[in-house]
Amino acid sequence: MKVFPMLVLCTMTVGFIAGCGTTEKEQMTQEFKTFLTEFEARVKPLSKEAAIAYFDATISGEEAAYQKAADIEIEFSKLFASKEDFAKLTKFRDAKAISDPLLARQLEVLYSAFLAKQIDEAKLEQMIRLQNENEKKFSTFRAVVNGKQYTDNEIEDILRSSTDNAELEAAWRASKEIGPVVADDVLRLVRMRNDAARELGFDNYHAMQLQLSEQDPEAIALLFDELDELTRNTFTELKTQIDTFLAARNGVAVEDLMPWHYQNRFFQEAPKIFANDLDMLYKDKDIAALATTYFAGLNLPIDDLVANSDLYEKEGKYQHAYCTDIDREGDVRVVCNIKPTYNWMNTTLHEYGHAVYDKFNDPDVPWLLREPAHTFCTEAIAMLFGRLASNPTWLTEVAGVPAEQVDAVAEDAFNSLRLEQLVFSRWAQVMYRFEKSMYENPEQDLNALWWELVERYQMVRKPEGRNEPDWATKIHVALYPAYYHNYLMGELLASQLHAKICSDITKTGNSRGEAYVANSAVGTYLIDNVFKPGNLEHWNTMIENATGEKLTARHYAAQFVN
Repeated sequence: MKVFPMLVLCTMTVGFIAGCGTTEKEQMTQEFKTFLTEFEARVKPLSKEAAIAYFDATISGEEAAYQKAADIEIEFSKLFASKEDFAKLTKFRDAKAISDPLLARQLEVLYSAFLAKQIDEAKLEQMIRLQNENEKKFSTFRAVVNGKQYTDNEIEDILRSSTDNAELEAAWRASKEIGPVVADDVLRLVRMRNDAARELGFDNYHAMQLQLSEQDPEAIALLFDELDELTRNTFTELKTQIDTFLAARNGVAVEDLMPWHYQNRFFQEAPKIFANDLDMLYKDKDIAALATTYFAGLNLPIDDLVANSDLYEKEGKYQHAYCTDIDREGDVRVVCNIKPTYNWMNTTLHEYGHAVYDKFNDPDVPWLLREPAHTFCTEAIAMLFGRLASNPTWLTEVAGVPAEQVDAVAEDAFNSLRLEQLVFSRWAQVMYRFEKSMYENPEQDLNALWWELVERYQMVRKPEGRNEPDWATKIHVALYPAYYHNYLMGELLASQLHAKICSDITKTGNSRGEAYVANSAVGTYLIDNVFKPGNLEHWNTMIENATGEKLTARHYAAQFVN
């Protein structure tokens, strides 16, 4: 069959009859729409299956459950490892023919997701299985002190409450025994990730992860330098106060304080140096019920989410906390190990902050974009709510603590929150700079690097002669690489959102005491300006639309440093 006459006819009449044939741009757009439809049909059910499998593994600790989770994750990852599909996406992207903003955004998101997986499938599977094995080791690890096993919660209780120096040291050292168990595997993963990143044209895995998540590594480095300078002097002053208190409490000289004296395995949380113990305010409280009541008052109900969650300790269970969006269609679950303490009230509000971000997405937004604008944006919402655990208004109006009792602790509560922020800020410096340096050169002395950074940014002394892979004891280094810097960026955004809410919505003029209790307008603001936009635009565009300015450190500084 000859087609030339028809081709000629279309060419001759194109000026007169639009639609005799489709243009190349229209054809490319239609091809991409078809690709999207077919890809979503494959990825959505497998994504849901992977999320459920991971949830089941972490709440059970069972070998078979972890194996199943790994198998499904491998299958899921292979969807994005397809060389054929990546070639199609590259063709769509290079042609610059997709002009529809919604389609163009999905193309960019997909291209980045596929690019990260364009390595040998056997290597990809090996990395997933190795990471999964390490995850299981962390979940099932229990520190052993004098022949007795302790959960992470129990170790933290000892570090927080004991004044027996020998007991403190034994608990701290026992908690670090996970390091040698996983360190070699973590380092293998670092090298494998770096090899994969370099195959894809990146300097290293850390730089790749930032760039593929729309973060400029140089800009992040400058931001952390700015925050270092911003917090250094204030932290140094507070560190003197901390050391004076802890030395007296533990009956040692300031110069003899060791890591186990700082009431936390990593000194990532503020020691309790103020007279009033916030744990006492929660000792008889139902933590999950308080969170449920509070979010309902914002018209962000979480009853269904709580019902699907796993919130309390049990044998073999993952010992930390996380939130997972199972299907981007409302099935959102939280894992916690709740105790009636201030820290667990903070954590529970934090995790359900993540959860409402996921629950109240916009179902009209395409599935691929129905997620937070960036991972640090969902961290910001989590932190915005987690901070309320020490807020005097929240304590009286939600937790039901008598006003006179709250008044007695109000100043200490704010000082505790401020101290938490600054302690965490310095800890985040350690994590960010360690990971960045580790991926730049994994062959250096990582044990020495870790303590060099701890001493510089946290001002905590290394135990004499210690040469252990303490860096590998932090679960994020082992399992969630190139992520931790997002927590500190989340704190900046949380302060920026809080300032906007206090200025334009609640208008109380009391930003320190503002807790948005029973204020549905705050829930509406967050839904409309943060949750529903999803990943439709670059994260800084969303922030500017929501707050009137791009991400800045000035609101954080005003709230906690100045």
